[in-house]
Amino acid sequence: MNYPVWYLPSVGGGLLIALIAVTHVFVSHFAVGGGLYLVLAERKGLREQNRGIIDFTRRHAKFFLLMTMVYGSLTGVGIWFIIGLVNPQATSLMIHTFVFGWATEYVFFLLEIVSLVVYYYTFDRLDPQTHQLVGWIYFISAWLSLFLITGIIGFMLTPGAWPADHNFWSAFFNPGFWPAVVFRTFVAGMFAGVYAFLTTAFLKDRTLKKKMTRYSGQWVLYSLIGTIPSGYWYLTTVPQKARVLLDGGASPTIQRSLVFGFYALIVLAVLTLIFTLIMPKLHNKAVAVFIFVCAFIFMGAFEWTREAARRPYVINGVMYTTQIRPDQMAQIDHDGFLHSARWSAIKEIHPDSMTQAGEEIFKFQCYACHTIGGFNNDIIGRTRTMSFPTMLKYLKSVHKLRYFMPPFAGTDQEMKALATYVIGSLQGKSVAVAATSAGTANPGHDLFKAHCTLCHPQNLVKSRTAGWSLAKIRKALDNLNGLIPAMPNYDGTPKQKDLIAGYIHSLNAPGASAAPSHEPGEDVFEEHCAMCHGLRTGGNPVLPLVKGWSRKRIRGALDRLSKLNPAMPDLDAPPAQKDQLADFLHHESQRGTK
Repeated sequence: MNYPVWYLPSVGGGLLIALIAVTHVFVSHFAVGGGLYLVLAERKGLREQNRGIIDFTRRHAKFFLLMTMVYGSLTGVGIWFIIGLVNPQATSLMIHTFVFGWATEYVFFLLEIVSLVVYYYTFDRLDPQTHQLVGWIYFISAWLSLFLITGIIGFMLTPGAWPADHNFWSAFFNPGFWPAVVFRTFVAGMFAGVYAFLTTAFLKDRTLKKKMTRYSGQWVLYSLIGTIPSGYWYLTTVPQKARVLLDGGASPTIQRSLVFGFYALIVLAVLTLIFTLIMPKLHNKAVAVFIFVCAFIFMGAFEWTREAARRPYVINGVMYTTQIRPDQMAQIDHDGFLHSARWSAIKEIHPDSMTQAGEEIFKFQCYACHTIGGFNNDIIGRTRTMSFPTMLKYLKSVHKLRYFMPPFAGTDQEMKALATYVIGSLQGKSVAVAATSAGTANPGHDLFKAHCTLCHPQNLVKSRTAGWSLAKIRKALDNLNGLIPAMPNYDGTPKQKDLIAGYIHSLNAPGASAAPSHEPGEDVFEEHCAMCHGLRTGGNPVLPLVKGWSRKRIRGALDRLSKLNPAMPDLDAPPAQKDQLADFLHHESQRGTK
């Protein structure tokens, strides 16, 4: 919030971070496990007095050097570059918290570089014992780098006691530290074998190829045996709300990621068993590449899931993805977000600057996770079915409806500005309610629909206020919380309250229609469902799902949405509204889905 961000709305910062980080992590684990592979493969060649194995180890060391020291180093720098541009506030906190941890890691990384270069260029120049000692120095340095980095990045998901004591050791030895170290060590060993499949696939000596293929396959399968229980151990340390995202199905993107990762791991294990252990003669370049891709998908799914499980935080419980700390929210809601954001081009909102202000708010509060017309979390697609009032109500309760989304930070006027930008500018829909109700056919009706029907169907309000005078209705609008403690007070202007009171009073006037011109359930659908679902078409259309259902079955489903689909929150609406919604959906489904 207090730093500028690199704004690429059609690409998105999250996707850029993922592309660089996942490839780096995939290589960096090889940098650890592959170091041990080199030492033990050379040792195997010396013990068996097999010159072919030693020559293979030397060729593999060259591939290892280029992959880890060149590509791995470039992407390592790239991670710092991209996170500093996309989420500078969190990057700053991580640097200040772990400055000496990072410094120590850089020492070990320098030792890695020197020892690996010496190891590769001194094949057949140093005596075997000294040469292997250099290899061991490399591996120990690489593993200590993994040890240090795991403590630092693990803090982001499981900060432990740090929010209370701000102690370095509390942050480093966080609850997820030890299981993550064990898990990543086994993954590193697995990837050592996977990468070796690429090198063995190019061997022309069939006997040597068969021997080293089986040897590499054992690395994969033995490491996999340790990866599964250590991965479960790691899962047990994840905070409860993050666990809901992982195994409760609350986040569809995480569920898709987990499915991809699970099947990739199964395919990896099966192919390794068949093509490298049972029938190693069938091992070839295509098989090696396919196994390599499966390993990459597994690593990508794990890292994506680990990152996503922190949402709505970038540092769990400490800082939202909006770069705002929870303890700052009340002050920002009072003073205004734009006033607090140092790099916002607009500080005050005027009627003619609503769209521009909304774009600034989108940049600083939404861009970390959403794109505009891009591949990842496209805001246009996500809000296509929303109207302006629906968008406003969604923003007011977004954190309750979708835990993995941070709460909106700012004043009601800033919320309207964001809704104006998304609905008016990006969707091209009417935002007349945003500025004023004057000039509409029935401004009181518009205000009532925008502010009241989220919780109260029109028929219910009509029956409850039957026989009330206009003065009594108007007085009630000044004391809603006093009438019903669960009801928040309406914060509109006196003029708006007059308009709403007049409209409510007209519902019971002689000659007034006994029911609205359209089904009340349609309003309920728009207010509660349209933010995620289309009716007949669009994103996740509802009618195809309930085609052929009875009204009773639809009504029953509305009481247990989270049980039918863990990714859906339960419908927070009165029974009367659920009845109306069930009537509406059943009636529309009888008309067909086309």
